[in-house]
Amino acid sequence: MERFDNIPETVLCWHQAGKGAVLATVLQTWGSAPRKVGAQLGVNGSGELVGSVSGGCVEGAVVVEALDALEQQKSRILEYSVNASDAFAVGLACGGKIRVLLEPIGDVLPENLLAELVSARHSRQPVAYVVNIDTGMRHLTTSGYSAQFQVDRSGFAPDGTSFIAVHNPPLRLVIVGAVHIAQALVPMAQLVGYDPIVVDPRDSFASEARFPGALIVNDWPEDALSTLTLDRRTALVLLTHDPKMDDPVLKLGLASDAFYIGALGSKRTHEQRVERLLADGFDSAQIRQIYGPIGVDIGANGPAEIAISVVAEMTRVLRLGT
Repeated sequence: MERFDNIPETVLCWHQAGKGAVLATVLQTWGSAPRKVGAQLGVNGSGELVGSVSGGCVEGAVVVEALDALEQQKSRILEYSVNASDAFAVGLACGGKIRVLLEPIGDVLPENLLAELVSARHSRQPVAYVVNIDTGMRHLTTSGYSAQFQVDRSGFAPDGTSFIAVHNPPLRLVIVGAVHIAQALVPMAQLVGYDPIVVDPRDSFASEARFPGALIVNDWPEDALSTLTLDRRTALVLLTHDPKMDDPVLKLGLASDAFYIGALGSKRTHEQRVERLLADGFDSAQIRQIYGPIGVDIGANGPAEIAISVVAEMTRVLRLGT
């Protein structure tokens, strides 16, 4: 998945190992370009690659230009048209056009600036890398581009010269309750870019056999979540509808920055949940952060359809804020 790339990290390692490295970034696309704006490709002095800017259509030409840019230690902007036959070869219906920025590490993109970017990514700190393509000025910022962070979208600022490369932490989904819905939810969430964590003290429920590819925490949810950072890129889903397990977790979730908190249960179950939280000192505005009954109302029937409704609701909240 694109959001789980390690391109900046690999490029930094290449540079520090003395191999030389160039970072290529898609600045703009037109038509059915294979990769989105912000997609990256790393190239080292031996021609090794990581990532992609075109799904294979123009990578060879980009590598040639990148090696030349590395030798000259100068940035450059490339434009390529992807014709219909090349586009068809990578699964597209028609051609497109892409514009790519090449930045050699060193004189162009300073090593310390790239290292700061890598450090921010490692600590799950949302950060924007901003480069003015006219002046060559580059800097990192964690503020000022909330709209771009919200929708995970890199692109040019209104001035038309400052390119903003958004580096958001990977999306994370914490699921409390290793039930049948969770088994359907985990692979669906993975498909749309989430890194799932399944929390349940019952080993027979929360097992690798039932949840392949997910991080499993066999601990009481309250204890497990006290060691996790529920940040703005984290969704919290409670599927136990057991107050002993749910209520402590809800309290932690409401005190966190999690962008989504959803809890399984009927309308009556949720009403009782609200009553308990009010009695514990939470106000109505705080409690409205909980989506319950969980999921978009699509008349879901069965675990898989409920999982679809949950992913849809998480996506709506992530992208639209409500």
